Amino acid sequence: MTQTKAFRGIFPPMITPLRPDYSLDIGHTERLIEYLIEGGVHGIFILGTTGEFAGLSSAVKKDLIRITCQQVKGRVPVLVGVTDCSFTESVDLAATAHRSGAEAVVAAPPFYMNIGQEELINYYQKLADVVELPLFLYDMPSHVKIRIEVETVLKLSKHPNIIGIKDSSGKIENFQALCEAFKQQPEFKIFVGPEEILAETLKLGGDGGVTGGANLFPKLYVALYEAFQKKEDDTVKKLQETILFLSNNLYQHGTYQSSYLKGLKAAMSIEGLCEDNFAPPIFPHLPSEKSILSSKFLQVKERVRQSFN
Repeated sequence: MTQTKAFRGIFPPMITPLRPDYSLDIGHTERLIEYLIEGGVHGIFILGTTGEFAGLSSAVKKDLIRITCQQVKGRVPVLVGVTDCSFTESVDLAATAHRSGAEAVVAAPPFYMNIGQEELINYYQKLADVVELPLFLYDMPSHVKIRIEVETVLKLSKHPNIIGIKDSSGKIENFQALCEAFKQQPEFKIFVGPEEILAETLKLGGDGGVTGGANLFPKLYVALYEAFQKKEDDTVKKLQETILFLSNNLYQHGTYQSSYLKGLKAAMSIEGLCEDNFAPPIFPHLPSEKSILSSKFLQVKERVRQSFN
């Protein structure tokens, strides 16, 4: 089993700063990375759902991998998403990640084709055989049509190059089942995606969170994780309530299916951390919608400030 001690804590699924022509915004990318590291994050995950990987060109993905690793300079682990419908594209991205100095790759099930657990096991085993970096599974059933069953995770964990899972099922029962299944294998890392259940999953034995809001307020999520490590239950509760306040006000604005990403990136653009550009089919909030969100964001900022008093 690959050494996994470094994989714990808060790993923001970094948004991808884009220019209006959908090319990588290098200046904001470098600035955001410094902002996250200064915020105390334990690692950075690029090219996930929050990073809009499915809408990016191969050239932008590779640019982002190289620039992120250059900017991080080994200060924290970099995890690279290599999810794709094409096996060879995933392998190619993983090779770029390896050459650039990333620590691990992350792959959700290939989407579009109808497959079952047997094919999923075969796919991940083949991927883990050929990539040169440790591999995290990424359970994202809402986006890829298939979930990675707990029994499947157990079988795949026997592969020496598969070292953990990011659980974005949103189901606390699923996370609990994973923690129970791997109680005797603490080297297999279990991260949660949805930040709304971050504190609860840490109590169940989770290793940390790949939490979107940490793009915006990294210190808030790091503080919760550190308070949990110190067994400061009241602080954990207070910070988790602030995260829920953030979620309710920024991620559920409007009636869009993409409201989470729209709200997060809009708030980050207000803070000057990126421009409000998206890869199609997602588009920014209308000016009237963003004006309302700006008012909500001020309330969220104040709530976060009060959380540290």
